[in-house]
Amino acid sequence: GGRDGARRAPGPGVSGEMSATNRAAPAAVARRGAPGLPRVGYLTKRFPRLSETFILDEVLGLQAAGLPLRLYSIRDPHERVVQPDTALVQGPVTYLRPEPTLRSRAAWLAQTLAGHARQAAAHPVRYSRTLLDALGQRDRRAALSHFVDAARLATLLDDAGAWHLHAAFAHGPAAIAYRVHQMTGRPFSFAGHAKDIYVSDPRQLARRAAEAEFVLVCSESARAALEASIGPSTAQVHLVHHGVDTARFRPAEEAQETVARSVSVPAPAPGAVTPGSHPPAAAPAPGPLRVLAAGRLVEKKGYPVLLDAIALVAASGRQVRCRIIGEGPLRAALTAQAAERDVADLVTFEGAKDHAQVADAYRAADVFVQCSVVLADGDRDGVPNVVLEAMASGLPVVASDVAGIPEAVVDGATGFLVPPSDPAAVAERIGRLADDRALARRLGDAGRARAVARFDRRAAQRAVARLLAEAAGATRAQVVARTPDACTPLAGGQAPR
Repeated sequence: GGRDGARRAPGPGVSGEMSATNRAAPAAVARRGAPGLPRVGYLTKRFPRLSETFILDEVLGLQAAGLPLRLYSIRDPHERVVQPDTALVQGPVTYLRPEPTLRSRAAWLAQTLAGHARQAAAHPVRYSRTLLDALGQRDRRAALSHFVDAARLATLLDDAGAWHLHAAFAHGPAAIAYRVHQMTGRPFSFAGHAKDIYVSDPRQLARRAAEAEFVLVCSESARAALEASIGPSTAQVHLVHHGVDTARFRPAEEAQETVARSVSVPAPAPGAVTPGSHPPAAAPAPGPLRVLAAGRLVEKKGYPVLLDAIALVAASGRQVRCRIIGEGPLRAALTAQAAERDVADLVTFEGAKDHAQVADAYRAADVFVQCSVVLADGDRDGVPNVVLEAMASGLPVVASDVAGIPEAVVDGATGFLVPPSDPAAVAERIGRLADDRALARRLGDAGRARAVARFDRRAAQRAVARLLAEAAGATRAQVVARTPDACTPLAGGQAPR
């Protein structure tokens, strides 16, 4: 999460659509969904957004499972760069809010008014009740904004032939999906992750969940927080971790073996001396411990704690270097803090990277550190994707014992859990790994094994695809794999729990 990818194509025109195929998607990827499956509407906040690569991964996984999708986003994020895999998204993305131009606003207004007229005519009683309900909310402005979006989205869904609507977040997207349901009776579901659960009005969460076909969460901590808000008499809540691409994120040794197998000349046996080569030299003594952190430069990621910890490690006489990948509003403040702690020469702020670049960074590191904290308003991480990526890459992880992180990191087995906002504890664990590289390797190997066994992305995508297909009225037998090496058939097996 929190990384930038390749430069994006020009933004959408007046229609509010961004064609993924215009981003050079290969023709071979543009498969249709499995015959007979109903189309599902998929609504998110901003797409494509680099801090939400798990949304892109989920969309691609649902496509691979043969589930026909129609993508909608509240806004276009207009980020400078996107992940290269965005080019694999099939079909357009329709944006509900207009661009800040007169032409775009005029087109949006005409489309929105037409949508409201259609929904009012088709569902006069429901439409009136939904409007009155929105007017009666405490946050009337937000409720009316969601009402305006809902009528336009309901019309777009009608035109696209998409019956079930899935919202990718529990706040804005789920609020709009709920209004669509109120207005039309269309079934919907939604997912909750972290901030969208922890800082949302519990009463609104409960209303949405009570009407939803199902609710997805990505961590046990998120499920506990959601169920504390929504109570027991609501939709069934399913835990499905985001998962990690264990083929893309893997240890350096495995990546090198794959490259060696891809060439026609077999690699020499270990220790063999080929003509013109020299015998292997003895392994050099370990250099500075290479620490990596990645994610948005925002408060809840706890980067000030990491910088203080690096300063303590350096003060102990140990050699350490730290790379921080990501962009965000705290960049200037963190750079100033590094200078104040006299570690500016030990810490490199590398900015945004795409998936391939981040995978390379994991393979060049010795340890991954995640210093997440809980903010005053309750906002916190779930299970950060970067933690799973680091584990899949064979790195030991030093991370805060907050939210969903302990579901991934097993203290003393795959890394170390430390109290949040405790730089001394972080420094002590980093120092232990600097002193015992064999321990670091054992923890990293165990983390890789756990990521493969418990957090493989393909299993998560199959679970979500099955739930959506069943909610949309499909039978499991209808859902087949479109990309065998990416997703196995959904028919048969146990339903996700």
